[in-house]
Amino acid sequence: MSTPVTPVDLIIEARWLVPVVPRGLVVEHAAVAIKAGRIVALLPISEARQQFDASQVLSLPDHALMPGLINLHTHAAMSLMRGLADDTPLMAWLNDHVWPAETHVLSERFVRDGTLLACAEMLRGGVTCFNDMYFFPQAAAEAVDQAGIRACLGLVALEFASPYAADADDYLNKGLAARDALRGHDRITTCLAPHAPYTISDRTFSKILTYAEQLELNIHLHLHETKDEIVQSESQYGLRPSGRLAQIGLLGPNLMAAHAVHLTEAEIDLLATRGCHVIHCPGSNLKLGSGIAPVTRMLEAGVNVGLGSDGAASNNRLDVWSEMRLAALLAKAHGEPSSLPAQQVLEMATINAARALTLEDSIGSIEPGKWADLVAVDFSGPEMQPCYDPVSHLAYVAGREQVSHTWVGGELRYERSVHQSVDPDQIKEVTALWQGKLKQFKH
Repeated sequence: MSTPVTPVDLIIEARWLVPVVPRGLVVEHAAVAIKAGRIVALLPISEARQQFDASQVLSLPDHALMPGLINLHTHAAMSLMRGLADDTPLMAWLNDHVWPAETHVLSERFVRDGTLLACAEMLRGGVTCFNDMYFFPQAAAEAVDQAGIRACLGLVALEFASPYAADADDYLNKGLAARDALRGHDRITTCLAPHAPYTISDRTFSKILTYAEQLELNIHLHLHETKDEIVQSESQYGLRPSGRLAQIGLLGPNLMAAHAVHLTEAEIDLLATRGCHVIHCPGSNLKLGSGIAPVTRMLEAGVNVGLGSDGAASNNRLDVWSEMRLAALLAKAHGEPSSLPAQQVLEMATINAARALTLEDSIGSIEPGKWADLVAVDFSGPEMQPCYDPVSHLAYVAGREQVSHTWVGGELRYERSVHQSVDPDQIKEVTALWQGKLKQFKH
């Protein structure tokens, strides 16, 4: 009697399968079976052909198939400000360039257009999910829907007015309304996103803590990014920023702290004890002169660390590949080449980031039952030869130019320079429009 054949939507066959979980596993000549957007099975190619009847079979004999990258800290719409104010310290960059520019152009259309540009860039670079912090989240959601990417959209809070909201309460009310409107979306989640301790009052932080607890929302903020931020906090509150957040009760397993460059040993241990997550943004930290985060020490202490690019206005690239390589190299700068090895930095860009978003049961690795958020990386070029270890190549050799295919929820969203849902002419049109409006703020 013949073995029953199971129908599936897609089988992807690859030279190497790098599932990330379990750690260190690499399977040669393997296939992933996908049905209704989710992973059904991982198995040898020969067995996949026997066990499954697929509507489509894609053979990638020179590729590694891996989980989609997760960009854990972005300001997506600020891609329209790429290169606007380079080589400037953070506070001058914000006060003299970014915030004045935002006052001039910030609108729903600006956010929708800028986020679409960012989504196109990230899908092209193998990013299948991003964690955003910006204004007008429902406008950002429109771009996310068009591009077909996955996103966690931050519900921004600030104390000062912007074209989006009048004051802290207005920010929170508008954010929570957006959260209600987006509930149930299969690719969009939300989190509370107070900008930073130096822009948020104790009263607002207390409200955010209450909402986070009642609604079971994560909190995404900037923390300990610069030395000036710490000096200011000590002067105003008598506490370093993390100490102030601890006093309010905000340090917990739902907190995602971006940057975390300037931490004491005690603060690292505190973040670990409270189960906080840190988002390492090495490229932005270096470009803004903020410093180098003590990532190795954080990982040793048990802090979950993911990777983010920050916005294209400060990093210029929404490129998680370059963040992986840079993070790994910076960790070795103190003379220990075994610090942050290839497997660990790959986890930071995938499963660690998913864990920070409370999405580790759905994305971040190639496992049955999870969404088929996948990336194919082409190893056929001379710059990828020879290959003794695919994981090493993914961390140290590959870049976004090697990404050939990107799937989100089993849907092909990008293939060899072609986006499935983003018109390149549309991108050129909107970028030209906003460049004309923003060029007066060029530094």
